[in-house]
Amino acid sequence: MPKKREKFYRKNNYRNGKLKVIPLGGISEIGKNMTVVEYGNDIIIVDAGLTFPDDNMPGIDLVIPDIDYLEKNAHKVRGIVVTHGHEDHIGAIPYVLKKLDIDVYATNLTVGLIKNKINEHNLSLNSLHVVEKGQTIKLGCFEIEYVQASHSIPDAVCLSITTPIGVVFFTGDFKIDYTPIDGDRMDLTRIAEIGRKGVLALVADSTNVGRKGYTLSERSVGQTFIDLFGKAKSRIIVATFASNLHRIQQVIYAAQHYNKKVALSGRSMINIISVAKELNYLDVQDDTLIELRDIKKYDGNKVVLLTTGSQGEPMSALTRMAFGEHRMVKLVPSDTVIISATPIPGNEKTVSQVINKLTEIGADIIYDALADVHVSGHACQEELKLMHVLLKPKYFIPAHGEYRHLKMHAELAESLGMNSENIFIGRNGNTFEFTKKGARHLDTDFAGNILVDGLGVGDVGNVVLRDRKHLSEDGLIVVVITVNKDTNEILSDPDIISRGFVYVKESMSLMDDAKHVVEDSLKECENSNIKDWGSIKHSVREDLKKFVFSQIKRRPMILPVIIEV
Repeated sequence: MPKKREKFYRKNNYRNGKLKVIPLGGISEIGKNMTVVEYGNDIIIVDAGLTFPDDNMPGIDLVIPDIDYLEKNAHKVRGIVVTHGHEDHIGAIPYVLKKLDIDVYATNLTVGLIKNKINEHNLSLNSLHVVEKGQTIKLGCFEIEYVQASHSIPDAVCLSITTPIGVVFFTGDFKIDYTPIDGDRMDLTRIAEIGRKGVLALVADSTNVGRKGYTLSERSVGQTFIDLFGKAKSRIIVATFASNLHRIQQVIYAAQHYNKKVALSGRSMINIISVAKELNYLDVQDDTLIELRDIKKYDGNKVVLLTTGSQGEPMSALTRMAFGEHRMVKLVPSDTVIISATPIPGNEKTVSQVINKLTEIGADIIYDALADVHVSGHACQEELKLMHVLLKPKYFIPAHGEYRHLKMHAELAESLGMNSENIFIGRNGNTFEFTKKGARHLDTDFAGNILVDGLGVGDVGNVVLRDRKHLSEDGLIVVVITVNKDTNEILSDPDIISRGFVYVKESMSLMDDAKHVVEDSLKECENSNIKDWGSIKHSVREDLKKFVFSQIKRRPMILPVIIEV
């Protein structure tokens, strides 16, 4: 084939290929945001976040996306592009970098926060690259423009990704704040320009789609803090997300207004504020911040504690204070506790428990139901409508929300005139495929959860979780059988040990009867000439299980153990 024809053929074939958008997290769930954008031999990853375990995951620390699809296509992956520095968008990056040798591209503060995580995992920092807001980078066949956004953390961006067949626009987490704390307004002018040129597909935040109107400006919380700080009788404790730097700035401004000192409690709070100060994202007077150990040097009415624990996390600083377990802070009735956050769905019970304990102490407790101490970082309906109108996408994929949020966002898009056939409500692991001729939603299953337990990543699966849940609900019976290793003869009566099943001293009759059941089961095995240990264990387990259920209708885990002597 002549070179000119070959070049034309390759170019034409390149433009007529298939663009794939595959969410590995963040669809039909809150958190764990991660999306694959693939065209030909090129893949980029948008965000790599984590989420926290639910009640059905005992002992699990974190949940991250399964990247098996990316590992199988590692030769195609050109890098990770990041929208902002919240855990549900950057928390899984160290785990991804352990599997894939790729680079990460993010704005200045976001890179600073990722550095902290990478250092904890003893990984190289050479993979991190700072991108300025408004800058465009090229990875493979993709051109990614970082567009200024507004959120509850500085340096948040939308991503406008130009592909060979059109633009895919990721809003990331956003709200339209016309008076942001840092003065960096969302670049609506640039977003409108992108919309005029044409957007193939929009992937948009759906978290607050159920709320009408507009999200209030962060500045509205600042005045509330000044009012509350002026009324407080003594020490003030403010619990908020450590990564909500705009909220933290408001607390610092209010403290400085009354010449109060600010102490930090909670590892994540200390780490994030340290990074933000180092990179000049916080405006703090030199003498405002003090060490937590020094708070006793000041009168109570001169101290503000900034702490983690706004979601009632069991090991967080505020929870330990509420339960009297914090080693450096003891709450007293004169304290004012401000919880500057709303509970994430599923955390309502733990937050309520903390509020109840604070009430028992007698502290003055203020939360969003009592005062305007929190505004969301996510867009409400009118802001979402504006984004749709400015971008005018041909196709739409609602993201960052549970299924009900995605459904409501789809209905909102339809109310603006979008054809329902061009709206795709999917789930993690599905493929949204686009060509010059059209688009389709494929029911693929490329996603899953990887559970992190301590230093173990992915070594805890459904079987282990099932056993943990079984143990937590029904307890454990260990049956110890001692045998002669040469003759296989049973040398003594079996021992039965109970853990989390019954209180042995009050259930001696039941335990004695259980021991007789095990003895009968062993005799039956002997009479039937069963000498295989696996079969003996199975027989003991089944006979004891039937007995226990018949007596007290419980199903503990039964673990026979044979000891050779």
